[in-house]
Amino acid sequence: MGHERLKELMHRGTEFLGCDVAIMCGAMSWVSERNLVSAISNAGGFGVIACGAMTPELLDTEITETRARTDRPFGVNLITMHPQLSELIDTCAKHRVGHVVLAGGLPPSGAIDRIKASSAKLMAFAPALALAKKLMRSKVDALVIEGMEAGGHIGPVSTSVLAQEILPVVAKDIPVFIAGGIGRGEAIAAYLEMGAVGVQLGTRFVCATESIAHANFKKAFIRASARDAIPSVQIDPRLPVIPVRALKNREMENFAAKQREVAQKLDEGAIEMAEAQLQIEHYWAGALRRAVIDGDVESGSVMAGQSVGMVTREEPVAAIIRELIDEAAAALESRG
Repeated sequence: MGHERLKELMHRGTEFLGCDVAIMCGAMSWVSERNLVSAISNAGGFGVIACGAMTPELLDTEITETRARTDRPFGVNLITMHPQLSELIDTCAKHRVGHVVLAGGLPPSGAIDRIKASSAKLMAFAPALALAKKLMRSKVDALVIEGMEAGGHIGPVSTSVLAQEILPVVAKDIPVFIAGGIGRGEAIAAYLEMGAVGVQLGTRFVCATESIAHANFKKAFIRASARDAIPSVQIDPRLPVIPVRALKNREMENFAAKQREVAQKLDEGAIEMAEAQLQIEHYWAGALRRAVIDGDVESGSVMAGQSVGMVTREEPVAAIIRELIDEAAAALESRG
């Protein structure tokens, strides 16, 4: 009965995504690539390619390689501040990508229309109720609510508070997926009962067998507890730096020095604010690559959500999804 109830609660989500279970993989740069994305989709979930700082040419290759590994639906996550956003949208349209996820702020003028013109379903992150309503007026097809417990770039409000603020108001009118700090099926069941149609998890999938993350990166996750995943600190209030949640290491201290360097360039007039923000983003992309690909977990950025304490071993994607579904179903059945 629990599994039947779960299927019923996820129905809008699975119908929207075109998959078996409404569990999306968070778009984690360097991690959410062809191997992990295809494995998640093949296991019945919904993989999402993290475009991040990719060029259109690199994204073109990534989509092609993912398609070679799965015939199931998957999506592409695009960052709204990417200087080549328009070309990246064209790349997704060329490949007839079924779902595009926009992250990193309100989409620029025209981006929503161009994505929808390609027949792709458009998802966007809503960090507050007012923005959720604005995105709905802009005709996005689904929302993702991600709280500060998540890994990588985060906002200031927790997942549970955002869910209470937004779900009761909009869930009947638009599909909403919940993300941030979800590590077990019991939490999935609770958010579905509140009105969500599905969830997004990133941290739980980092240590999947199919993840290309370096062995050192995975070991850092397996050893960590929730309190080890801390947000970065903004050094200069004039520099609008979005906090990043990662495991505490030397790199978190290095980032403070990088902010001071960029702020000084702003003071000297050497760069504009937009360029300052891009420099910060490129810095994070490089620091994350050092950790994920090269295995340097001290001077690289080990981005992780607070659910990292629930990552205890390396295991196949299919086993992770099966465990989450069984936990969610058991929780629902226990409610009677």
